[in-house]
Amino acid sequence: MTLRFVGIDPNTGGGGSPTVWVEEESADLVLQGEEAEELLKAQVSGTEWVPGHTAGIPPHETVIRIPARMVAILREACDVAEQRAGLR
Repeated sequence: MTLRFVGIDPNTGGGGSPTVWVEEESADLVLQGEEAEELLKAQVSGTEWVPGHTAGIPPHETVIRIPARMVAILREACDVAEQRAGLR
């Protein structure tokens, strides 16, 4: 698996650092971020966001928080992923 680094939280101080990569073969976005707090996870898991879709967070998934200041980095990652996947 080859990851293409796209960006890191510009306010990173050397500790935990939200980061975005694109996996080269699949063009999937790979995100590192702060795990959501219990109240946010409860809201996400307790709401039926799509009618007929099971509510909850499956054991193999989690909810993460990415700072708004990283929006431009996420846009760039989406562009990279689209190009890598041949979608544009």
